[in-house]
Amino acid sequence: MTTRRSWFLVGFAVVALLVAGAVSYLASASPDGLDSTTLRGCTVVETAEGEELTGDCIAQNAGEHHLADAPLADYAVAGNDSLSGIAGILGATATFAVAGGLFWLIARSNRRT
Repeated sequence: MTTRRSWFLVGFAVVALLVAGAVSYLASASPDGLDSTTLRGCTVVETAEGEELTGDCIAQNAGEHHLADAPLADYAVAGNDSLSGIAGILGATATFAVAGGLFWLIARSNRRT
């Protein structure tokens, strides 16, 4: 790999990790378009057991996702919302690792043919 390409990849990774870490803290906690649409017609009421929906909306039929208890669920680390920047960095790093591995395998297979 050439020195110029190496510097570009290192620079790209540093900028991407900075953006993933910093911009994660600026993300809105408000529902996005899909959440807003599914909640149309309902009211969210806080109860002792948590949130409860009243009214008639699509979200009435929704259940908890099977990965809701995963370590990086909801852009948080182990449920701690104040660590969303760390979750962003970990997600970007995992994406780089998977993409880099796939690109390496593709380049390796192309050399053999």
